[in-house]
Formats: sequence, C-alpha cells, structure tokens
Amino acid sequence: MKVYLGKTKEFVKIDPWDTWSMDHTLAKIVVPMLKQLRDTTHGSPVVDWEDRPDHLIGCIIDPNNGEVDEFFHQAWDWVLTEMIYSFQHSIDQWDTEDVDHDRVKNGFRLFGKYYQNLWD
Repeated sequence: MKVYLGKTKEFVKIDPWDTWSMDHTLAKIVVPMLKQLRDTTHGSPVVDWEDRPDHLIGCIIDPNNGEVDEFFHQAWDWVLTEMIYSFQHSIDQWDTEDVDHDRVKNGFRLFGKYYQNLWD
C-alpha cells in the first residue's frame, strides 16, 4: 500500500508484514534517526528535573531569563540515549523475556513526552 502524506508529494510504501509487528518495524527506523540526532544535534530542549538521573541534576535555573544549568545539554543527550536503548532493545529482544523492563519502559515514556522535541 502506498500512503499519500499531506500537501507535498511524499509517499510511504507499507507492506502487509510491516504491521505484523509494527513496534519492531518502527524501532528499526527510529534507532538510526535517534542516533543521528544525538550525534549531530545543535541544540537541546529543557529536560524536566524529574526525568533526569541524580548525577544530571544541576543548580536552580531561571528559564524565563534563558539561563540553563550546567547539565542542560548532557541531560538531553542522556534522554536520547535512553530512547535509543529502548528501541534497540525492542529490536534485539522482541521475542524474549524483558530483564530491563523499567529502563525500557522509561525510555519509551521519554520518547512520548519529548516527541515534539525531536528536532535539530
């Protein structure tokens, strides 16, 4: 099936087997895109304190004045790495028991939360 996307002439070909395990199919697309974004990014969005690991909690900032903490960019890099881990895990371990369930679940949660920040 070819799907027409929006006002521009972009088409995506989707085969029937692409949706048999759509999470696996999407992961194969998302992983290289997230890796490229992480490796070539020119900016970072604000990562909420509650989404950061303890070692990436910085000093109090005033976002109204454009101030960022000392771990601002490292926090975004960490978020992207966690997303990559989750999707790569989906590719590698899709048919086995999940031993890293909490980390994988958190990476997918971060992907949803910061989806609109996936830009460069």
